[in-house]
Amino acid sequence: MNRILLTSAFLLAAISAASADELSLALPAAPLSKAPAIKLVEPHLHIARSNIAGHARIALTFDACMGHADERIVSTLVRERIPATIFVTARWLKRNPQALAVFLQNPDLFELENHGENHIPAVDTPTLVYGIASAGSPQAVKQEVEGGAAAMVASGIPAPHWFRGSTAKYDLSAIGEIRTMGYRIAGYSVNGDGGSLLGAAITEKRIASAKDGDVVISHINQPTHAAGEGVAKALIDLKAKGTEFVRLRDVEDMGDDRTTE
Repeated sequence: MNRILLTSAFLLAAISAASADELSLALPAAPLSKAPAIKLVEPHLHIARSNIAGHARIALTFDACMGHADERIVSTLVRERIPATIFVTARWLKRNPQALAVFLQNPDLFELENHGENHIPAVDTPTLVYGIASAGSPQAVKQEVEGGAAAMVASGIPAPHWFRGSTAKYDLSAIGEIRTMGYRIAGYSVNGDGGSLLGAAITEKRIASAKDGDVVISHINQPTHAAGEGVAKALIDLKAKGTEFVRLRDVEDMGDDRTTE
């Protein structure tokens, strides 16, 4: 009996193996390699240096993505009369009319620029950037840029000249498309708050370390995050050092990846 069972099992295994081989021949072969990954760049931007010892010149830039205005930062900028460039989305503008009014009432301090309509990465091929779905096509990139600009003008803001996309990452073809639309693309040289996710102490240290010619990126839309406290303190630190603060419109700039050429 055992011998019969073993023989039957052997025959069944052989038939199954043969069937599997036949099935594999009938199916198309699996690709040997995956499609090449999309090349994304995170451009750098510097401004013209003062080249004066002890007198660093830096540009503070803030992203207002979604959420609410961080009054710790806004009030410090206004009280200390520190100029800055603020990149706003259409979504943020809808939720923050009071903060927008403050910006518009202080045109000597604030330059408002385009951060897009819905905070979608300006990448014209479908992919994920930090878990956020990209625009995915040239038409969608155009809508993200133009939709943001239209919302700004409708809110009483002068037509923007700079664009910074969600995540600050792009593919090279999207950079070309945005430049063709007439925008300079705002990279940065110092990541001040790690997307607003860093603690107060490390944020303060990062921003306060900015050197002559640096462009600092931070966020002004996360009032519950500890990073905002560090940003406010760093502004005081830099001012105490005699730092010259400028907006992007005030000085010459140098961006890589053909973002400002």
